[in-house]
Amino acid sequence: MLDKYLTPIIKPLLTPIVIVLHKRSITADQLTVAGFLIGLLAVPLIAFEYWYAALVAIILNRILDGLDGALARYAKQSSSAGGYLDITLDFLFYAAIPFGFILANPEQNAVAGALLLATFIGTGSSFLAFAIAAEKFKIDRPQFKYKSFYYLNGLTEGTETIALFIAFCIWPQHFALLATLFAIACTITIFTRIYGGYHTLKQQEAKIKGAIDDT
Repeated sequence: MLDKYLTPIIKPLLTPIVIVLHKRSITADQLTVAGFLIGLLAVPLIAFEYWYAALVAIILNRILDGLDGALARYAKQSSSAGGYLDITLDFLFYAAIPFGFILANPEQNAVAGALLLATFIGTGSSFLAFAIAAEKFKIDRPQFKYKSFYYLNGLTEGTETIALFIAFCIWPQHFALLATLFAIACTITIFTRIYGGYHTLKQQEAKIKGAIDDT
């Protein structure tokens, strides 16, 4: 929900760093993989209750995630392969963080963590499935032209998810409550994406059928 507002603010801040990285011949894919590996370090840190160290790993992951796309665009190396790698590792990272909290306290966090992971699957699948169909119909993405795939909006997007992970690390004792509330928000996102995506695609199909009938 907040991504479309924060992205235009953050992008100019990354430019000086991107220029330095490009001069050092660092590629966007290298940043993507490095960010993912750093993000995964948060899992054992969370499991052993090193909350603030895990928070640092999460923040570094997100910084590198912002830099990889910016670097690809600056170097004019944006590609479907890079976009695929980025989104795949992002979703693996998103799933890994709740898993770390489940490991930290299975008795208290397992049910809420499992519920959150289930809704993450729903938001991710509704997001990516629509992107495939949107590419087929060449649907414009005016709010996210910098993305290598169609970015379907929702109540819970990247910004909200990272805010949740930060809250987990600051208030780990409230993980179950925070995870449950966010899972409810994810459920709303799932339903709105399915509804909006379905009707958008039906409209596209109707336009194509109408154009064929007119010929």
